[in-house]
Amino acid sequence: MLSYLADYAHYFGPLRLLRYLSVRSVLGAGTALIIGFVIAPWLIARFRTLKFGQQYDDDRTGDLAHRFDKKNTPTMGGLIIFIAVFMSTVLWAAPNIWVFVSLFVYTVLTVAGWRDDYLKIVHRNRDGISSWEKIAWQSLATLVALAILLWHPMSAAKIRELWVPFFKTAVIGHLPWWLLLVLIYLWIVGFSNAINLTDGLDGLAVGCTLSVALVFAIMAYAAGNIRISDYLLISYVPGVGELTVVCGALIGACMAFLWYNSHPAEVFMGDTGSLALGGLIGVMAFMIHQPVTLVIVGGVFVMEALSVIIQVGTFKYTRRRYGEGRRFFLMAPIHHHFQKLGWPESKVVLRFWVLSLGFALAGLATLKIR
Repeated sequence: MLSYLADYAHYFGPLRLLRYLSVRSVLGAGTALIIGFVIAPWLIARFRTLKFGQQYDDDRTGDLAHRFDKKNTPTMGGLIIFIAVFMSTVLWAAPNIWVFVSLFVYTVLTVAGWRDDYLKIVHRNRDGISSWEKIAWQSLATLVALAILLWHPMSAAKIRELWVPFFKTAVIGHLPWWLLLVLIYLWIVGFSNAINLTDGLDGLAVGCTLSVALVFAIMAYAAGNIRISDYLLISYVPGVGELTVVCGALIGACMAFLWYNSHPAEVFMGDTGSLALGGLIGVMAFMIHQPVTLVIVGGVFVMEALSVIIQVGTFKYTRRRYGEGRRFFLMAPIHHHFQKLGWPESKVVLRFWVLSLGFALAGLATLKIR
Protein backbone atom coordinates (compact mmCIF):
# COMPACT_ATOMS: atom_id res chain seq x y z
CA MET A 1 0.00 0.00 0.00
CA LEU A 2 2.75 2.46 0.97
CA SER A 3 4.61 1.54 -2.22
CA TYR A 4 2.29 3.96 -4.04
CA LEU A 5 3.92 6.83 -2.18
CA ALA A 6 6.81 6.49 -4.63
CA ASP A 7 4.56 8.20 -7.20
CA TYR A 8 4.90 11.39 -5.15
CA ALA A 9 8.70 11.43 -5.16
CA HIS A 10 8.62 14.72 -7.07
CA TYR A 11 7.16 16.29 -3.91
CA PHE A 12 9.49 14.57 -1.47
CA GLY A 13 12.61 13.01 -2.99
CA PRO A 14 13.28 10.18 -0.46
CA LEU A 15 9.93 8.59 -1.37
CA ARG A 16 11.59 7.31 -4.55
CA LEU A 17 13.28 4.67 -2.36
CA LEU A 18 9.94 2.91 -2.08
CA ARG A 19 10.31 1.91 -5.73
CA TYR A 20 13.08 -0.47 -4.67
CA LEU A 21 12.00 -3.95 -3.66
CA SER A 22 15.02 -4.37 -1.39
CA VAL A 23 14.09 -1.25 0.61
CA ARG A 24 10.47 -2.29 1.03
CA SER A 25 11.52 -5.82 2.03
CA VAL A 26 13.77 -4.48 4.77
CA LEU A 27 11.03 -2.09 5.90
CA GLY A 28 8.58 -4.99 5.86
CA ALA A 29 10.85 -7.10 8.04
CA GLY A 30 11.37 -4.22 10.46
CA THR A 31 7.68 -3.41 10.61
CA ALA A 32 6.73 -7.04 11.28
CA LEU A 33 9.40 -7.24 13.98
CA ILE A 34 8.03 -4.15 15.73
CA ILE A 35 4.42 -5.30 15.40
CA GLY A 36 5.38 -8.68 16.82
CA PHE A 37 7.12 -7.13 19.83
CA VAL A 38 4.17 -4.79 20.43
CA ILE A 39 1.34 -7.34 20.27
CA ALA A 40 3.08 -10.43 21.70
CA PRO A 41 3.07 -9.41 25.40
CA TRP A 42 -0.59 -8.38 25.20
CA LEU A 43 -1.68 -11.56 23.40
CA ILE A 44 0.32 -13.80 25.73
CA ALA A 45 -1.28 -12.08 28.73
CA ARG A 46 -4.73 -12.53 27.18
CA PHE A 47 -4.07 -16.23 26.50
CA ARG A 48 -3.08 -16.69 30.15
CA THR A 49 -6.16 -14.88 31.38
CA LEU A 50 -8.40 -17.01 29.17
CA LYS A 51 -6.43 -20.13 30.19
CA PHE A 52 -5.49 -20.91 26.59
CA GLY A 53 -2.68 -23.11 27.83
CA GLN A 54 -1.23 -26.24 26.26
CA GLN A 55 -2.58 -29.44 27.80
CA TYR A 56 -0.81 -32.79 27.89
CA ASP A 57 -2.33 -36.12 28.81
CA ASP A 58 -0.34 -38.74 30.68
CA ASP A 59 -0.98 -41.41 28.06
CA ARG A 60 0.52 -39.24 25.34
CA THR A 61 3.61 -37.87 27.04
CA GLY A 62 5.46 -41.07 27.77
CA ASP A 63 8.44 -40.49 30.07
CA LEU A 64 9.48 -37.13 28.62
CA ALA A 65 9.18 -35.27 31.89
CA HIS A 66 10.19 -32.01 30.23
CA ARG A 67 6.71 -31.79 28.73
CA PHE A 68 5.11 -31.37 32.10
CA ASP A 69 7.12 -28.19 32.58
CA LYS A 70 5.34 -26.82 29.50
CA LYS A 71 1.85 -27.62 30.71
CA ASN A 72 -0.46 -24.58 30.64
CA THR A 73 2.02 -22.54 28.57
CA PRO A 74 -0.12 -20.28 26.33
CA THR A 75 -0.57 -21.53 22.78
CA MET A 76 -2.16 -20.07 19.62
CA GLY A 77 0.98 -17.95 19.34
CA GLY A 78 0.78 -18.36 15.59
CA LEU A 79 -1.59 -15.38 15.73
CA ILE A 80 1.40 -13.18 16.61
CA ILE A 81 3.19 -14.23 13.43
CA PHE A 82 0.04 -13.97 11.31
CA ILE A 83 -0.91 -10.45 12.43
CA ALA A 84 2.65 -9.18 12.00
CA VAL A 85 3.08 -10.75 8.54
CA PHE A 86 -0.34 -9.71 7.26
CA MET A 87 -0.14 -6.10 8.42
CA SER A 88 3.43 -5.60 7.27
CA THR A 89 2.77 -7.15 3.86
CA VAL A 90 -0.31 -5.00 3.29
CA LEU A 91 1.72 -1.92 4.17
CA TRP A 92 4.84 -2.51 2.09
CA ALA A 93 4.08 -4.95 -0.77
CA ALA A 94 2.75 -3.67 -4.07
CA PRO A 95 -0.52 -5.62 -4.41
CA ASN A 96 -0.59 -8.20 -7.19
CA ILE A 97 -1.84 -11.72 -7.82
CA TRP A 98 1.17 -13.40 -6.17
CA VAL A 99 0.84 -11.44 -2.93
CA PHE A 100 -2.93 -11.89 -2.83
CA VAL A 101 -2.76 -15.68 -3.23
CA SER A 102 -0.03 -16.08 -0.62
CA LEU A 103 -2.01 -14.06 1.94
CA PHE A 104 -5.23 -15.90 1.05
CA VAL A 105 -3.70 -19.34 1.66
CA TYR A 106 -2.02 -18.08 4.83
CA THR A 107 -5.29 -16.65 6.17
CA VAL A 108 -7.43 -19.72 5.41
CA LEU A 109 -4.98 -22.10 7.08
CA THR A 110 -4.53 -19.77 10.05
CA VAL A 111 -8.30 -19.95 10.61
CA ALA A 112 -8.17 -23.76 10.32
CA GLY A 113 -5.27 -23.98 12.75
CA TRP A 114 -6.94 -21.60 15.19
CA ARG A 115 -10.11 -23.70 15.16
CA ASP A 116 -8.05 -26.82 15.80
CA ASP A 117 -6.28 -25.21 18.78
CA TYR A 118 -9.54 -23.78 20.11
CA LEU A 119 -11.21 -27.20 20.20
CA LYS A 120 -8.18 -28.75 21.89
CA ILE A 121 -7.78 -26.08 24.54
CA VAL A 122 -11.23 -24.67 25.27
CA HIS A 123 -13.34 -27.77 24.62
CA ARG A 124 -10.65 -30.19 25.86
CA ASN A 125 -10.95 -32.17 22.62
CA ARG A 126 -7.43 -33.53 22.34
CA ASP A 127 -7.87 -34.47 18.67
CA GLY A 128 -9.03 -30.98 17.63
CA ILE A 129 -10.76 -30.79 14.27
CA SER A 130 -11.34 -34.05 12.45
CA SER A 131 -8.96 -35.16 9.73
CA TRP A 132 -11.75 -34.67 7.20
CA GLU A 133 -12.34 -31.08 8.28
CA LYS A 134 -8.61 -30.36 8.10
CA ILE A 135 -8.52 -31.83 4.59
CA ALA A 136 -11.52 -29.66 3.70
CA TRP A 137 -9.75 -26.47 4.83
CA GLN A 138 -6.55 -27.39 2.99
CA SER A 139 -8.52 -28.34 -0.12
CA LEU A 140 -10.42 -25.04 -0.02
CA ALA A 141 -7.18 -23.06 0.19
CA THR A 142 -5.60 -25.04 -2.67
CA LEU A 143 -8.61 -25.03 -5.00
CA VAL A 144 -9.36 -21.33 -4.67
CA ALA A 145 -5.69 -20.33 -4.90
CA LEU A 146 -5.14 -22.40 -8.05
CA ALA A 147 -8.39 -21.19 -9.62
CA ILE A 148 -7.30 -17.57 -9.12
CA LEU A 149 -3.81 -18.25 -10.46
CA LEU A 150 -5.16 -19.99 -13.57
CA TRP A 151 -7.73 -17.22 -14.16
CA HIS A 152 -5.49 -14.19 -13.79
CA PRO A 153 -3.56 -13.25 -16.97
CA MET A 154 -0.42 -12.40 -15.02
CA SER A 155 -0.12 -15.92 -13.60
CA ALA A 156 -2.16 -18.21 -15.88
CA ALA A 157 0.75 -19.35 -18.05
CA LYS A 158 3.59 -19.10 -15.54
CA ILE A 159 1.97 -21.18 -12.82
CA ARG A 160 1.77 -24.15 -15.19
CA GLU A 161 5.55 -24.38 -15.59
CA LEU A 162 7.44 -26.96 -13.57
CA TRP A 163 11.06 -26.14 -12.78
CA VAL A 164 13.50 -28.34 -10.91
CA PRO A 165 17.04 -27.62 -9.68
CA PHE A 166 20.03 -28.08 -12.01
CA PHE A 167 18.00 -27.58 -15.22
CA LYS A 168 18.22 -24.41 -17.32
CA THR A 169 14.66 -24.59 -18.61
CA ALA A 170 11.30 -25.78 -17.38
CA VAL A 171 11.05 -29.57 -17.22
CA ILE A 172 7.37 -29.31 -18.13
CA GLY A 173 6.23 -26.15 -19.86
CA HIS A 174 2.49 -26.63 -19.50
CA LEU A 175 1.26 -28.77 -16.61
CA PRO A 176 -2.35 -29.98 -16.87
CA TRP A 177 -4.47 -28.29 -14.23
CA TRP A 178 -5.30 -31.53 -12.41
CA LEU A 179 -1.64 -32.48 -11.98
CA LEU A 180 -0.79 -28.97 -10.83
CA LEU A 181 -3.64 -29.18 -8.32
CA VAL A 182 -2.31 -32.47 -6.94
CA LEU A 183 1.25 -31.14 -6.64
CA ILE A 184 0.31 -27.88 -4.93
CA TYR A 185 -2.03 -29.73 -2.59
CA LEU A 186 0.69 -32.22 -1.63
CA TRP A 187 3.15 -29.41 -0.94
CA ILE A 188 0.67 -27.43 1.16
CA VAL A 189 -0.46 -30.46 3.15
CA GLY A 190 3.00 -31.99 3.37
CA PHE A 191 4.77 -28.93 4.72
CA SER A 192 1.85 -27.97 6.96
CA ASN A 193 2.11 -31.34 8.66
CA ALA A 194 5.93 -31.31 8.60
CA ILE A 195 6.17 -27.96 10.41
CA ASN A 196 3.46 -29.15 12.80
CA LEU A 197 5.59 -32.19 13.66
CA THR A 198 8.70 -30.04 14.04
CA ASP A 199 6.93 -27.74 16.50
CA GLY A 200 7.71 -29.92 19.52
CA LEU A 201 10.58 -28.07 21.22
CA ASP A 202 11.02 -24.45 22.22
CA GLY A 203 12.12 -22.39 19.22
CA LEU A 204 12.70 -25.37 16.93
CA ALA A 205 10.04 -24.84 14.25
CA VAL A 206 10.20 -21.06 14.11
CA GLY A 207 14.01 -21.07 14.01
CA CYS A 208 14.03 -23.44 11.04
CA THR A 209 11.30 -21.39 9.36
CA LEU A 210 13.56 -18.35 9.58
CA SER A 211 16.28 -19.92 7.42
CA VAL A 212 13.70 -21.11 4.87
CA ALA A 213 12.11 -17.65 4.68
CA LEU A 214 15.52 -16.02 4.17
CA VAL A 215 16.40 -18.29 1.26
CA PHE A 216 12.98 -17.88 -0.34
CA ALA A 217 13.29 -14.10 -0.05
CA ILE A 218 16.47 -14.31 -2.13
CA MET A 219 14.88 -16.69 -4.61
CA ALA A 220 11.75 -14.57 -4.99
CA TYR A 221 13.88 -11.48 -5.60
CA ALA A 222 15.90 -13.33 -8.25
CA ALA A 223 12.82 -14.78 -9.95
CA GLY A 224 11.22 -11.33 -10.17
CA ASN A 225 14.30 -9.63 -11.64
CA ILE A 226 14.76 -10.20 -15.38
CA ARG A 227 18.53 -9.59 -15.33
CA ILE A 228 19.30 -11.77 -12.32
CA SER A 229 17.03 -14.60 -13.48
CA ASP A 230 18.62 -14.51 -16.94
CA TYR A 231 22.10 -14.61 -15.41
CA LEU A 232 21.23 -17.51 -13.09
CA LEU A 233 19.24 -19.33 -15.80
CA ILE A 234 16.17 -19.60 -13.62
CA SER A 235 12.54 -18.79 -14.39
CA TYR A 236 11.62 -15.12 -14.69
CA VAL A 237 8.16 -14.50 -13.24
CA PRO A 238 6.99 -10.87 -13.63
CA GLY A 239 5.72 -9.42 -10.36
CA VAL A 240 6.70 -12.37 -8.19
CA GLY A 241 9.48 -10.30 -6.67
CA GLU A 242 6.84 -8.81 -4.36
CA LEU A 243 6.94 -12.10 -2.48
CA THR A 244 10.32 -10.89 -1.23
CA VAL A 245 8.36 -8.44 0.91
CA VAL A 246 6.16 -11.30 2.19
CA CYS A 247 9.27 -13.31 3.08
CA GLY A 248 10.83 -10.25 4.70
CA ALA A 249 7.72 -9.76 6.82
CA LEU A 250 7.83 -13.45 7.72
CA ILE A 251 11.45 -13.12 8.82
CA GLY A 252 10.66 -10.15 11.06
CA ALA A 253 7.57 -11.83 12.53
CA CYS A 254 9.45 -15.07 13.24
CA MET A 255 12.26 -13.14 14.94
CA ALA A 256 9.76 -11.43 17.22
CA PHE A 257 7.99 -14.72 17.96
CA LEU A 258 11.29 -16.51 18.64
CA TRP A 259 12.02 -13.93 21.35
CA TYR A 260 9.09 -15.32 23.32
CA ASN A 261 9.24 -18.91 22.05
CA SER A 262 12.90 -19.51 22.94
CA HIS A 263 13.61 -21.82 25.86
CA PRO A 264 11.86 -21.68 28.27
CA ALA A 265 8.97 -20.79 25.97
CA GLU A 266 6.43 -18.20 27.07
CA VAL A 267 4.11 -19.12 24.20
CA PHE A 268 3.71 -21.88 21.58
CA MET A 269 2.65 -21.29 17.99
CA GLY A 270 0.23 -24.23 17.99
CA ASP A 271 -1.55 -25.40 14.86
CA THR A 272 -2.55 -21.76 14.35
CA GLY A 273 1.02 -21.15 13.29
CA SER A 274 2.37 -24.45 12.01
CA LEU A 275 -0.45 -25.32 9.58
CA ALA A 276 -0.47 -21.81 8.10
CA LEU A 277 3.30 -21.41 7.82
CA GLY A 278 3.57 -24.72 5.96
CA GLY A 279 0.84 -23.70 3.55
CA LEU A 280 2.36 -20.26 2.96
CA ILE A 281 5.81 -21.65 2.24
CA GLY A 282 4.39 -24.44 0.08
CA VAL A 283 2.34 -22.18 -2.19
CA MET A 284 5.15 -19.61 -2.50
CA ALA A 285 7.51 -22.37 -3.62
CA PHE A 286 5.28 -23.01 -6.64
CA MET A 287 4.77 -19.36 -7.45
CA ILE A 288 8.52 -18.69 -7.66
CA HIS A 289 9.10 -22.02 -9.44
CA GLN A 290 11.14 -23.61 -6.67
CA PRO A 291 8.94 -26.46 -5.34
CA VAL A 292 11.64 -29.13 -5.45
CA THR A 293 14.17 -26.74 -3.95
CA LEU A 294 11.86 -26.40 -0.94
CA VAL A 295 12.48 -30.08 -0.20
CA ILE A 296 16.18 -29.22 0.12
CA VAL A 297 15.84 -25.88 1.90
CA GLY A 298 13.24 -27.29 4.30
CA GLY A 299 15.35 -30.38 4.93
CA VAL A 300 14.72 -30.39 8.68
CA PHE A 301 10.95 -30.37 8.11
CA VAL A 302 11.30 -33.22 5.61
CA MET A 303 13.51 -35.13 8.05
CA GLU A 304 10.96 -34.76 10.85
CA ALA A 305 8.09 -35.97 8.63
CA LEU A 306 10.09 -38.91 7.29
CA SER A 307 11.03 -40.00 10.82
CA VAL A 308 7.33 -40.33 11.69
CA ILE A 309 6.58 -42.20 8.45
CA ILE A 310 9.49 -44.60 9.09
CA GLN A 311 8.48 -45.09 12.72
CA VAL A 312 4.85 -45.86 11.93
CA GLY A 313 5.77 -48.02 8.92
CA THR A 314 8.31 -50.03 10.88
CA PHE A 315 5.91 -50.59 13.77
CA LYS A 316 3.07 -51.78 11.53
CA TYR A 317 5.35 -54.02 9.44
CA THR A 318 7.01 -55.73 12.40
CA ARG A 319 3.69 -56.22 14.17
CA ARG A 320 2.24 -57.88 11.08
CA ARG A 321 5.41 -59.91 10.41
CA TYR A 322 6.49 -60.88 13.93
CA GLY A 323 3.35 -60.29 15.98
CA GLU A 324 5.07 -57.58 18.00
CA GLY A 325 5.52 -53.98 16.90
CA ARG A 326 9.09 -52.65 16.97
CA ARG A 327 10.26 -49.08 16.64
CA PHE A 328 13.02 -47.74 14.42
CA PHE A 329 13.61 -44.64 16.57
CA LEU A 330 13.43 -44.39 20.34
CA MET A 331 10.66 -41.84 19.76
CA ALA A 332 9.32 -39.90 16.81
CA PRO A 333 9.46 -37.18 15.53
CA ILE A 334 13.21 -37.46 15.41
CA HIS A 335 13.96 -34.54 17.75
CA HIS A 336 12.46 -36.62 20.57
CA HIS A 337 14.76 -39.51 19.61
CA PHE A 338 17.77 -37.38 20.50
CA GLN A 339 16.13 -36.30 23.74
CA LYS A 340 15.74 -39.98 24.61
CA LEU A 341 19.48 -40.33 23.99
CA GLY A 342 20.05 -37.76 26.71
CA TRP A 343 20.56 -34.58 24.71
CA PRO A 344 19.31 -31.45 26.51
CA GLU A 345 16.46 -29.66 24.73
CA SER A 346 18.59 -26.59 24.00
CA LYS A 347 21.28 -28.72 22.34
CA VAL A 348 18.76 -30.50 20.12
CA VAL A 349 17.28 -27.17 19.02
CA LEU A 350 20.64 -25.52 18.31
CA ARG A 351 21.92 -28.49 16.33
CA PHE A 352 18.75 -28.66 14.28
CA TRP A 353 19.13 -24.94 13.58
CA VAL A 354 22.63 -25.68 12.29
CA LEU A 355 21.22 -28.43 10.08
CA SER A 356 18.51 -26.07 8.83
CA LEU A 357 21.10 -23.45 7.92
CA GLY A 358 23.11 -26.11 6.08
CA PHE A 359 20.05 -27.23 4.12
CA ALA A 360 19.24 -23.59 3.35
CA LEU A 361 22.72 -22.95 1.95
CA ALA A 362 22.55 -26.17 -0.09
CA GLY A 363 19.24 -25.07 -1.56
CA LEU A 364 20.61 -21.61 -2.30
CA ALA A 365 23.57 -23.16 -4.12
CA THR A 366 21.21 -24.80 -6.61
CA LEU A 367 20.58 -21.35 -8.10
CA LYS A 368 24.08 -21.33 -9.54
CA ILE A 369 24.43 -25.00 -10.45
CA ARG A 370 22.67 -25.36 -13.78
